[in-house]
Amino acid sequence: METTLVDPAFWHRIHFAFTITYHYLFPQLTMGLAWFLVYWKWRAFRTGDEKYNRAARFWAKIFGLNFAVGVVTGIPMEFQFGTNWAGFSTYSGAIIGQTLAMEGMFAFFLESAFIGALIWGEKRLGPRNHFLAAVGVATGSWLSGFFILVTNAFMQHPVGYAVASNGTLALSDPGAFLLNPWAFVQYAHNQCAAVVTGSFAVAAMGAFYTLRGTHAEQSRLYLDAGTLVGLVASLLVAFPTGDSQAKMVGAYQPATLAAMEGLFEGTKLADVSVIGQPNVSQQRLENPIPLPGALSFLAYGTFQSYVRGLNEFPKDTWPDNIELVYYAFHLMITLGTIFILIMAWANWKRWRGRLESSPTLLWVLMLAFPFPYIANSLGWMTTELGRQPWLIYGLFRTNKGYSQVVSAGDTIFTLIGFVGLYFVLGLLFLYLTGREIHKGPDEPTATANRHEVPA
Repeated sequence: METTLVDPAFWHRIHFAFTITYHYLFPQLTMGLAWFLVYWKWRAFRTGDEKYNRAARFWAKIFGLNFAVGVVTGIPMEFQFGTNWAGFSTYSGAIIGQTLAMEGMFAFFLESAFIGALIWGEKRLGPRNHFLAAVGVATGSWLSGFFILVTNAFMQHPVGYAVASNGTLALSDPGAFLLNPWAFVQYAHNQCAAVVTGSFAVAAMGAFYTLRGTHAEQSRLYLDAGTLVGLVASLLVAFPTGDSQAKMVGAYQPATLAAMEGLFEGTKLADVSVIGQPNVSQQRLENPIPLPGALSFLAYGTFQSYVRGLNEFPKDTWPDNIELVYYAFHLMITLGTIFILIMAWANWKRWRGRLESSPTLLWVLMLAFPFPYIANSLGWMTTELGRQPWLIYGLFRTNKGYSQVVSAGDTIFTLIGFVGLYFVLGLLFLYLTGREIHKGPDEPTATANRHEVPA
């Protein structure tokens, strides 16, 4: 597909890319924080220690702000299926509409019903029911992610469908659709990456308060939980979930795999390049620093496995921006490796009892929290650009899916409006979040109520 500034499809893609990238800044943190809230409420319920309730109250407010902005920025994307991608909706709406409806009816309402109880209902509900409210919020949050990723997995690896008499898709096997193997691998990888975001945010808050010399008890709690969970989640993102995702791409999207590594000629003992620059016009990777055989092993399980190069596929099925796919993938891998190193360093210091007295590491933890957001965005760029030129891989091309009656000028106009609106919304979010951070968690008092320890 020709991506020029006068091509309407190009602007429709930019429009949706902007809105969904901006939107996903917020759900990834709510999904990443959800089980921290459950853990702290469980610990408060079991031990009666008020410090866990204070942690849950503080982070529930941050969760609520992210949830609210996530809802506001998520609703326009639903409308974009009709306004910007009418061809795609007509072709596949009978299938993707199933899981999008499930996400709204089951997961979103479950999460939104319990989040109010979590933030404002502690005294009325009591310890046990308030803990159950946290479980309901976390379950709804992660169930929402599952339904969305099942939808995306169908676009990556379509299963459970039939072609109707009018040429559109129909759902023929709901079980195969919902249990798409691509969905489970993608879901595990995505959710672990969201937990990395949540962990870095929690650790960064602990580092911030420690460096300021305030909220000592809470900052210690945040540092301990954030660094431990962050190390485990960062490792899980790499293996087994990242490894499984690479094997899934190798099995079902071999052209995407070749683009991710700038591989033009198929070979055994295919390399993973630590660094390099893909030259598409000359069909080679320039200045590579290779890890011999690593791509063959990661994609197919053995070093001798043959990896197909881009030249083995028709050019009209190549990803239409190989350079961006390559760099997005490699930057994501680089950041993931850095996350493991940072969290390993932090846990080593923590186990030695020196984390809170290591200002350099505390500064690193505090300043590192935006990078999981960047890594998640790069991962989704790899996934979505790698699927091109298909909206539904192997079935439906992107240049047939956009709304033909909506011109490039109309799309640019609404894109400018969204950029301005989301800029204002972002400033409001930062102000409200900053205000909560400035206030900090509740301070303990001598008369603080303590829950009885259940027998």
